[in-house]
Amino acid sequence: MPAASATSAAASTAAVSTAPPRGQILLLPPFAEEMNKSRRMTALAARAFAAAGFEVLTMDLLGCGDSSGDFGDASWARWQDDVRLAADWLDARALPGPDGVKAPFWLWGLRAGALLAPAAFETLNDRPLHLLLWQPMTAGKLQLQQFMRLRVAADLIGGQAKGAVQAMRDQLARGEAVEIAGYLLAPALAEGLESAQLKPSARVRRVAWLELSPREDATLTPAASMAVDAWTAQGVDVRAAVSQGPSFWAATEIEEAPRLIEASLAALTAGADFATRPVEAVTA
Repeated sequence: MPAASATSAAASTAAVSTAPPRGQILLLPPFAEEMNKSRRMTALAARAFAAAGFEVLTMDLLGCGDSSGDFGDASWARWQDDVRLAADWLDARALPGPDGVKAPFWLWGLRAGALLAPAAFETLNDRPLHLLLWQPMTAGKLQLQQFMRLRVAADLIGGQAKGAVQAMRDQLARGEAVEIAGYLLAPALAEGLESAQLKPSARVRRVAWLELSPREDATLTPAASMAVDAWTAQGVDVRAAVSQGPSFWAATEIEEAPRLIEASLAALTAGADFATRPVEAVTA
């Protein structure tokens, strides 16, 4: 959406020179400050994906980045609407191939952005639908807890941390917004995020579940392994890998994880052998 007239979000495309593209990719961005820390990585990845023949749409949700409104105006429902509108816009650009079928549509979910993927399922009924997940959060309540801890950490410095989380929850329950790390969190956003989940869906054909670790020999966490097993049990083709690299979304300085981009390209361009490779650590 070069212009944001159809939605409260702002977006930009990474175009491809081939027509039609080998697939389309929609970025579902992470939460709050994690998006700012991730901008360089998502920009590098989007350019790499475009160079490989994909059309990529990156977006700022309502109240984030270059979008309209303030963060305090955002609700989970409005963000879901942003995702649906962006998916519709990108889908409308796709032309059927010689076989009459449109190229695959990848939802690229980074951290809590993965929780927004189900919002696009209903609007992409006629597309081969895949997920590219970067260190995904599968339960929004975990993201909300982590976000609230930022306020607790700040209150510790001021000696006011006792009961901070409950005080924030009470404030939200009264319909009042809460200020955390410079972000005004509205009750409608907190409630929607806390209830959001990413569950296995028969709508999805492929899932590339990619994580990062500073260790060269890292494997998936137990929670991630359970999630991968659940998707596989649903009949979805899953490729899971751990790449060596920093947690760029939480780093003090802007960091890059080139191996994660390499692993993503390998998944995006894989053929029939997509799910035949074992869960692995990507170190080269």
